[in-house]
Amino acid sequence: MTTRGHQTPTNPVQVPAISGVVLGPFQTNCYVVRFPERPECWIVDAGYEPGELIDVVNQGGLKPAALILTHAHCDHIAGAFEVAAAFPGLPVWIHEAEREWLTNPILNLSAMAGVPATGPEPSRLLRNGDELTLSGETWRVLHTPGHSPGGITLWHEPSATALVGDTLFAGSVGRSDFPGSDPRTLERSIRDKLYALPNQTRIYPGHGPSSTIGRERATNPFVKG
Repeated sequence: MTTRGHQTPTNPVQVPAISGVVLGPFQTNCYVVRFPERPECWIVDAGYEPGELIDVVNQGGLKPAALILTHAHCDHIAGAFEVAAAFPGLPVWIHEAEREWLTNPILNLSAMAGVPATGPEPSRLLRNGDELTLSGETWRVLHTPGHSPGGITLWHEPSATALVGDTLFAGSVGRSDFPGSDPRTLERSIRDKLYALPNQTRIYPGHGPSSTIGRERATNPFVKG
């Protein structure tokens, strides 16, 4: 006689709900990241004129846990002070390589754009491999420099979701001709960090539409897998 062993049910994969808002003259994608039925969220990047981004948080009854900056170019940080003022006490996280960029219009390129912009002092400096928790779900920080020295990707492995900043786009890659940029470093970040992710990984870039790692590895004309 045989008996059935007790099987412990596996927890279903939690897929993040990601709301994108396109802001400012550079059409920068800024994101509100949360998990369904949970009020805690992250705000990822804060471009020029972030009122719509703030509205997404407030209208959803959400509670921002952090403003995470994928990098500190002006089109991703120009609204950081306004976002921080809308949510008092909101911590600001950025990679350690760009700690000084938030307060330096030359480094963050806003001086070049003719409208100097700064952001608040960071509350936390991120490093490659750091684990960040949102609503009990773990994300990993991948340092993906090249477009800028402190560019990061936020990677949620269970759902194969990655917010990639300006490192990789649908059919393109981030510019590498700015001060602080480096084309070889950018290509290495894409090949070694992003193309190492599963093909089904959905990427959310800093500009333009989303894509998948598999699609970009196979068809991206700038860095092919």
